[in-house]
Amino acid sequence: MTKPPAASPNRLARATSPYLQQHAHNPVDWYEWGPEALEKARREDRPIFLSIGYAACHWCHVMAHESFENADVAAAINELFVNIKVDREERPDLDEIYMQATLVLNQGQGGWPMSVWLTPELKPFFAGTYFPPTTRGGRQGFLELCQAIGKAWRQHRAEIAVQADKLTEVVCGSLLAAPRSAEELSLAVVDQTVEMLAGALDPVSGGLVSGSTNKFPPSMALDLMLRSAARQPEGGARRQQLVQLVQLTLDHMAMGGIYDQLGGGIHRYSTDVEWHVPHFEKMLYDQALVSRVYLDAYQFTRRPRYAQVARGILDYVLADLQAPGGGFYSSRDADSEGVEGKYYVWTHREVMEILGDDEGKLFCAHFDVSESGNWRDPHDPDAPKSVLRALRSYECCAKLFAISPEECERRLTRGREKLLAARAGRVPPALDDKVLCEWNGLMIASLARGGCVLDERRYVDAAARAADFILKEQLHDGRLRRSFCRGQTSGTAFLADYAALIEGLLELYEATFEPRWLVRAAELNRVVLAEFWDEEGAGFFFTPRAHEPLLVRSKDMRDGAVPAGNSVQLMNLLRLSAMLGDKTLRALADRMIRAWSGQVHGSPWTSERFLAAVDFACSGPAEIAIVGDPARPETQALLRTVHDTYLPNRVLMLHNPAGPETRVASPLLAERVQVNGRPTAYVCRNNACRRPVTMAAELEGQLAACL
Repeated sequence: MTKPPAASPNRLARATSPYLQQHAHNPVDWYEWGPEALEKARREDRPIFLSIGYAACHWCHVMAHESFENADVAAAINELFVNIKVDREERPDLDEIYMQATLVLNQGQGGWPMSVWLTPELKPFFAGTYFPPTTRGGRQGFLELCQAIGKAWRQHRAEIAVQADKLTEVVCGSLLAAPRSAEELSLAVVDQTVEMLAGALDPVSGGLVSGSTNKFPPSMALDLMLRSAARQPEGGARRQQLVQLVQLTLDHMAMGGIYDQLGGGIHRYSTDVEWHVPHFEKMLYDQALVSRVYLDAYQFTRRPRYAQVARGILDYVLADLQAPGGGFYSSRDADSEGVEGKYYVWTHREVMEILGDDEGKLFCAHFDVSESGNWRDPHDPDAPKSVLRALRSYECCAKLFAISPEECERRLTRGREKLLAARAGRVPPALDDKVLCEWNGLMIASLARGGCVLDERRYVDAAARAADFILKEQLHDGRLRRSFCRGQTSGTAFLADYAALIEGLLELYEATFEPRWLVRAAELNRVVLAEFWDEEGAGFFFTPRAHEPLLVRSKDMRDGAVPAGNSVQLMNLLRLSAMLGDKTLRALADRMIRAWSGQVHGSPWTSERFLAAVDFACSGPAEIAIVGDPARPETQALLRTVHDTYLPNRVLMLHNPAGPETRVASPLLAERVQVNGRPTAYVCRNNACRRPVTMAAELEGQLAACL
C-alpha cells in the first residue's frame, strides 16, 4: 500500500473539532455527521463507515497514519462507503449508541478508535475498534475487512438487514432504564456495593484492574467507599479496612507514573498494575474527578500528601488547560513528535547532565531513573528510558545519602524544578483546545471545592472565571451549547452538560455565597426539567426534546469515565431541594431512585455516582446555615470548620446581615439571626435543628454528630 502526497483539504477542514481537523488532509472522502452524508447514503443505497475518536487518542492517530492517510485504503473505502468522522467528545449521543453496538458485537470489548458500519437507516451491522492496515496478531487487516464488508453488502444484503435489525433492538433496549426492582435502594445497598468494590480492589497496589493490566483512577468508587466508611463506628475494624484500601490506592497513584511527578496532573490510565507506565494523555475530566477524591481523602484523613497531590492537579489545570477567557481546554495528547510519552520520559544521562552528580544521583534514586531504564520505548527500543515514579520515600533517600528528610525534600524539589524547565523546551503534546460544557462543569466543581478545602482563593477565582465564560459564550437564548472552539460554539448541549454545570454552580455558591450562582443553577435546572425529564418513566433522557431523531432517545444512568448525567442530576435535585426548600424536586429525586432501582441492583459496578446520591438521600443532608459577615474572623472560623470536616452529605448557605439585601429565598436562611451580635451557625437535619452556636469548637462537635 502506498502513502499519498499531502492531500488537498477535505470537508473536515470546515469542522470546529480539533479531532476532525486532524483528518482534514486525509485522502478519505470524509463527511461530518449531518444531513448531507446521511442523505447521500440513502440516495445511493450505500453503507456508512462511521469512525469515532477524539483528539488525544493514541490509537486513533495510529489508525489514521496507517490507513486513513493511505491512498489505496482511501480509494477502496471511498468507493464502498459513505465515510463519516465523529468527535466523540462533541457528539456523545452518537458515541453512546454505537459504542453499545460495538460492545455487543465484541463480547464487551470497546474503545477508540471505534469503527462501525451502518445501513443507510443508521442501523449498525458490524463494529470493532482499531484495525491494523494488514492482517496481523489475530486482527483482520482494515483494507481486507472493508473489501469483505463491501462484498457482503452486495451479495448478502438480506442477511445484513436481519442482523442490523436484531442488533438495533438489543442496543435500544440496553440504553433505556431497566424495570423497577422489588428491592428499594437504601444505605444497605450502598454498603453492599462498597463490599463488592473493596473485595475487588488490588490488595497490593490498590485500584481495579481493567482487562489484563490496565488501571483507571477509580475516583467514584473511592468516593463511595469513603462515604460508607464515614458511617461506620469510629475506630471500628470495617471503617479502618475501607480507609486503608482507599489510602492504598491513592498512595500508589501518587507515587506512580500515572501522576506527572514534575508538572502535576493525572494521566488517563496505567498500562500496568503498579500505576507505573501510563497512557500519557491528560483529560480534563480526569483532573476534575481525581483531584476531587484526593480532596475528600484529605478531609477524611488529614494526610498532607493528599492535599499536595490535589494542589498538583489543580495547579496543572490552571497552568496548562485554562484558556485566556477562563474556560478549560479538553485535553493534552499522549503523543509528541508522533511518539507516545516522548515528552515525559527521561534517560539517565539527561537527568545527570541537567542536575549534576550530587543532585542527579539523589533524584535518580528517588524517581527510579537508571542507566538500564524502567520502560522501553517501542519506537526506540535500544535507548533505555525511565518513566518517573516516586520509588523511595524522602526518609529512605535521606538515609541513603546521609542527609535529613527535610534537606532531601528541598533538593528533590529543586531537581523537579530544573527538569520541568528543561522539559518545557521539548515539543509538547498537541492540545485539544475545545471547551466542553460538561467537563468544564466538573472542573469548576472541583476547583471551587478545592479552594475551600485547601484555603486557596485562586482556585475559587479560576472556577468563577470558567463559569462566567461558559454562561457568556455557551448559553444562548436560555439554552446551552456543548462546545466552544476558537470563537465558535457548536452542538446542542446534552443532559450531562446541564447537570455538570449545575453541580459546578452549586459548588461555586457554597464557596462564595454569591446568590447569582445559585440563581443560575436553579434556572438551568428548570431547563433540564422542561427538556429532558421523562414524565412517564422518571429520570432524564440523554438528549433534549427537539434533538435530531436517532436510533433511540436513550435514558441511562451507568457511570463510566465520567459520571452519567442522570447520576449528577439526581444529586443536583437533592441539593437544590434542600437549599431552596422545593419539595417537588425531592419528590422527583425519590421517583428516580425508585424507578431505577432495578438497573442499579443489576449493575452496581457502574452506579457509584448514582449510589452517592442515594447515600445523600437516605442519610438526609446536614443543612448548615451561617449568619455573619464573611470578612469577619469569627465567620471565617465557622466556615473553616465546615470546610475542614469530611461531611459529604451536606448543604451550606450563608447570609451576611451587614451586606446588601441579597438573601436567597430559602428556609435554611429564613428567620436566622446572629446570637448576641456574633456570627452564628445553625445545623439542621431531618427536620430537626440543633441549638445555634457561635464558637468553631461547638460547630465541630455538631458536624461530627452528623456523620
